[in-house]
Amino acid sequence: MTVKNAELKITAGLTKQFPFDKKAQIAFSGRSNVGKSSLINSLMGRKNLARVSSAPGKTITVNFYEINKEFYLVDMPGYGYAKRSPKQKKQWSALTDGYYTKDGSHGKLVAVAQLVDLKAGATEDDMTMMEWLSESGYDWFIVATKVDKLNKTQRQEALDKLSELVEGVDIIPYSSLTGEGKNEVWARIAQSLN
Repeated sequence: MTVKNAELKITAGLTKQFPFDKKAQIAFSGRSNVGKSSLINSLMGRKNLARVSSAPGKTITVNFYEINKEFYLVDMPGYGYAKRSPKQKKQWSALTDGYYTKDGSHGKLVAVAQLVDLKAGATEDDMTMMEWLSESGYDWFIVATKVDKLNKTQRQEALDKLSELVEGVDIIPYSSLTGEGKNEVWARIAQSLN
């Protein structure tokens, strides 16, 4: 896919700020510090479209990036960050739960890219999210980030382990540093949009 135009269209801190238009949406989900912003920037071939947070768990907004004026990539706030206050956790939960309902995404969510840090492996929070995705009925796939931080043997072991956890789910190894996996992620997004 060729990205001719990409812009941050909406930064939503409340569910009522989500877009009402008919454009399809692909959500990017993952724990704090998994590399969502880096992945989005890498996919767009831009350095600063998605702001990389200075501290994990800092961002509690849902960011809608309009691509080629045709669909949205949706950057969900990261989960699993322990230092959030109870008020922030409640806000995060209301926002994400609100989005994943048919009302929140207005039935336009066509797929979820679930990011997992391949070096760290799937956390308990990742497993909870993947179990929910399996039961949700949404089309979803895994983007295994930070593959450049592993040697060939470690990488294969980590991918095998992840495959065992989620049988039958597409897993795309990705490096924001080298661009490995970029074409595969775009191909998977195109498949979901069709």
